[in-house]
Amino acid sequence: MKPRLLLVDDDPLIAESLAFVLEADYEVACASDRESAVARLREWPEPPQLALIDLGLPPAAHLPTEGFKLIGDLLAHAPEARIVVLTGQNEESNARRARALGAADLVPKPCEPDQLKAVLRRALASADLAPQPGRAEEGRALVGDSPAMRKLRSQIDLYASSAFPALIEGESGSGKERVAFALHHLSPRAREPFLALNCAAISPSLVEPTLFGYAKGAFTGATQSKAGYFEDAADGTLFLDEIGELPVDLQAKLLRVLENGEYQRVGETQTRVSRARIVAATNRDLRHEIRQGRFRADLYHRLSVFTVSVPPLRELAEDKLRLLDHYRLLFAERSGNPPFELDAGARERWIAYPFPGNVRELRNIVIRLSTKFAGFTVKVTDLEAEFAPAVDAKGETADPLAGVRAAFAAGEPVNLDTALKAVEGAYLDAAIEAARGNLSQAARLLGISRSTLYSRLEATGRSGAKLDAPPTETAGPRIGSGGRP
Repeated sequence: MKPRLLLVDDDPLIAESLAFVLEADYEVACASDRESAVARLREWPEPPQLALIDLGLPPAAHLPTEGFKLIGDLLAHAPEARIVVLTGQNEESNARRARALGAADLVPKPCEPDQLKAVLRRALASADLAPQPGRAEEGRALVGDSPAMRKLRSQIDLYASSAFPALIEGESGSGKERVAFALHHLSPRAREPFLALNCAAISPSLVEPTLFGYAKGAFTGATQSKAGYFEDAADGTLFLDEIGELPVDLQAKLLRVLENGEYQRVGETQTRVSRARIVAATNRDLRHEIRQGRFRADLYHRLSVFTVSVPPLRELAEDKLRLLDHYRLLFAERSGNPPFELDAGARERWIAYPFPGNVRELRNIVIRLSTKFAGFTVKVTDLEAEFAPAVDAKGETADPLAGVRAAFAAGEPVNLDTALKAVEGAYLDAAIEAARGNLSQAARLLGISRSTLYSRLEATGRSGAKLDAPPTETAGPRIGSGGRP
């Protein structure tokens, strides 16, 4: 069976060309924006192994905003999918941010077909380095010995033996499922099933039959009765990830199960009783969701009998090095290649970097370094190519000179022209995003004329200077050389 690949690009010429080139090796599904991409994900019975996406998508195709959001959507629906980003050759800062959000690799536009295929093969092969379901202890280990990690472990030890629900809160990529598995593994239920359901990964219309099961004939396509997650979990643990995505009408039915264990299969009147422990997780502020009317207050209070907060990686200091060593040795063993090393300057930069994508970002970086530098020593400049621009996970400006200082400390040169161009480009991108693509308004925000903005966009290799021009057709045998970057 061919690997499944989701292709997202709003330029029909580029999408058709890419699909034609890739359909011999992959089962390709195409989408033109975030909404249609999520719909295609839900149509597949199994999540795709690969996604190839453009960052510039409607309604603001000249900005990377929708592409960044789509990366989060993809990882919510298909956490193990490897995401490859199509990027303009002068969009280094956007590419680095995409990697921080969870993208596995990138390919410049335009590109040769053989180059694209090689990148996709590499991304698919790197999926083999990720934790495998049959290697639970190895893949779901909680690594770290910082005060924050010791506090997290003590909470897990305290709450594991209870039968009451637990709510795990934490940023995307911080390892909430690992915490849920630890609660199960350290509990008296350890020999019973541990089932995980991502509430964002399935269509709202399928959530109820998936959770509670259904009777034969309950709806079109229900040719036989089927048990749901509550029934299959038996005396084990049911982990409901992305609980904030649960439709409001389903929240009342989940509340009933939490209150007395009772539920019904769709299409049945017989009442069944669940004995599973419920563990939920979210990266949303559910209190804010309650105020907005998107989440039930009574369900929140039922779920949060015990609340476990997973710390972001930026707060774990030396644990960043422990995770580095854990993953580089693990991936070296799996790939059969010698591990890479970091020199002193690179290790300092590693500790200073905030990892906005948390453990998921760290793991992806280690996978790439393991591929590129197996058996070699990695320097600061090598790391800078992997790190996102200096903005923390809350969107607040971090130290913009951290990487420069680390490079100077290691005696490595920095190209001043390139650095200044990157800073100027970041300001231009921020102004255009704030102005929602209106270049006149963006120019006013920056205190310059529209013509000056055009010239600076051209100088930094951005596409804004051509926003008012009609799109051009793809020329030549190269893929992705349309009018937009």
